[in-house]
Amino acid sequence: MTDDHDPCGGTRMITRRAILLSLLGAAAATAAASPVAEAYTFNVTHHTRELPGLTRPLRVTQLSDLHYGPFVRARSVRTWVNAAQRTHADVILITGDFVDHRLDTTARDLITELRALHAPLGVYGVWGNHDYEYFGANDSPYRHWTARRLAFHDALADAGIQMLRNRGAPLRDDVYLAGVDDYRCGAPDLTRALRDAPGSGATLLMSHNPDFLPLVPEQVQFTFSGHTHGGQIRLPLIGALSTSSQYGQRFASGFIQDRTPGFVSRGLGVSHLPLRVNCPPELAVLDLHPLTT
Repeated sequence: MTDDHDPCGGTRMITRRAILLSLLGAAAATAAASPVAEAYTFNVTHHTRELPGLTRPLRVTQLSDLHYGPFVRARSVRTWVNAAQRTHADVILITGDFVDHRLDTTARDLITELRALHAPLGVYGVWGNHDYEYFGANDSPYRHWTARRLAFHDALADAGIQMLRNRGAPLRDDVYLAGVDDYRCGAPDLTRALRDAPGSGATLLMSHNPDFLPLVPEQVQFTFSGHTHGGQIRLPLIGALSTSSQYGQRFASGFIQDRTPGFVSRGLGVSHLPLRVNCPPELAVLDLHPLTT
């Protein structure tokens, strides 16, 4: 598959109907806090999981779905970065959607804020569907969007963020981290991503879209995803109005127990509407421990 095509098929992840439902849901919700205020009030959530293959604990801090753009500016990103640094993670993962859509200006301020992220084992990221929109993959003509992606990749690399587009990297002698391209808009290739993964230890995978989880082999011990925003608007008895997932609410948020277990972050930013209801943004901290018998 070549890169000079419209990888998203020109299709928006959230339809007008879903946006209308979200607006109606927001109007009907009886949340104590304003939906707009909730959209900008994030939680640092802490989770613990045992994983086979680990020989010692590993703390992972996950940022997802920043959506830098019209509703998220540098000040919000700075707050998230500062919170991430206070978690003292061994490794920091950014699971896609750095930006919201095609911006008229560069994401220079975003890069400046992300430059402050540091962790002993590194900072890693993967692309999401909105990143491809930022590259211009849905614009016409399409022929220049790959250069835009490469330029953004280089800017992130200069800021200390290693993008794992269908490739992996050893974190420790007992941990290998791999990442795949976006499931909907990119060209994910698990074979390439896991090509250098050792047969021992724990293998972790980043995939922006959790719909990719059913395709992940048992060779992978744990997957980190985002994309759904947890639904962004959740109503009592109904749950998420829209998760942008072909599996509905199955992969909406939190721990997922599939053939390969994983964690789906509610994300930090917002898209389409600056609203969240019963679904606060999160910066997730996962303490992974060796499997006990």
